[in-house]
Amino acid sequence: MPAKKKTKAYAQAGVNIDLGDRMKGDLKESLKAASRPEVLGAVGGFGGLFDLSKSKYKAPVLVSSIDGVGTKLKLAFDSGQHRSVGMDIVNHCIDDISVIGAEPLFFLDYLGLGKLEPKVFKQLIAGMKEACSSANCALIGGETAQMPGFYHPGEYDIAGVVIGIVEKNKMLSGQTIKAGDVVIGLPSNGLHTNGYSLARKVVFDTAKMKGTDKVPGSRQSVFKALQAPHTNYAALIQGLLQKFNTGRSSKVRKGNGIFGIAHITGGGFTGNIPRILPNKVNVEIDTNAWTPLPIFDLIQQKGKIDFDEMYEVFNMGIGMALIASQAEADSILKFCRKNGTKAVAIGRAVKGEGKVELRR
Repeated sequence: MPAKKKTKAYAQAGVNIDLGDRMKGDLKESLKAASRPEVLGAVGGFGGLFDLSKSKYKAPVLVSSIDGVGTKLKLAFDSGQHRSVGMDIVNHCIDDISVIGAEPLFFLDYLGLGKLEPKVFKQLIAGMKEACSSANCALIGGETAQMPGFYHPGEYDIAGVVIGIVEKNKMLSGQTIKAGDVVIGLPSNGLHTNGYSLARKVVFDTAKMKGTDKVPGSRQSVFKALQAPHTNYAALIQGLLQKFNTGRSSKVRKGNGIFGIAHITGGGFTGNIPRILPNKVNVEIDTNAWTPLPIFDLIQQKGKIDFDEMYEVFNMGIGMALIASQAEADSILKFCRKNGTKAVAIGRAVKGEGKVELRR
């Protein structure tokens, strides 16, 4: 009778190195779809390698962003669905650098957990791989830290870093925006990754709803509506800039149709659009120009949240705001719709002092 294999002391303490190695070993093959020709070596080394000498850029500027998913993670813990978390962490970071005009190059993640659960790990990686692949971004590496006793059972935290690149004279700053320009909204999938502390309190504590309940006015369950992944706008924005921004420099308006882009994240319209506005320009948003998704109506009604706060906390169905020339606005809208995005004109730039005014 063969001797019983002794459990390793570190595994007894809660850290299964062998399992971690097996899970990481499987990544080398599965992540080929989320790669680029510039990537050197394979996932699993001490550092990710990316060959910038193959870059097409003449005066390249590297652009970086780091973020987490926030309390949206609680929904994944409750529902058992984690794929969207992997998409969220990638897409939020990529969208943050897209507003500058940057092309995403590579992404790295950090995953901290008490116990490595293969099913959860595979879902997270699948989501990250899908998001990176759709944005032509390489998932170049990461870190998985097993820390037993540090997290509640079944919980984890995740963070991500993206590195992108943009031509120095093509970087968008918003400083050429002027009165008369048109604000174009790109639709969101839902809350994306912001406002979940308030949303969860309203939906689950105040309204006493369950994750499997249907959202009024929708066929979606509460879980599905709240866990809708953050939209990835990278490919669309790169296409728009290639077509409509052919001027020699983003510092002048000549030859360019898009002058600034704002990612509508935490802070909503009033907190994010001013970040790209010149001091003497305001933006007026016509909130009747689109219909917010039913999940926002549910939160507002059950939480008895006033109009202004809703637009300060949530994206209300608009994930990106592009500020473009009036002459090119219709063509930009048509381009977006042709590429599967139902963009809509939602406002206008006017003389002011760098603020956003909500019209209803």
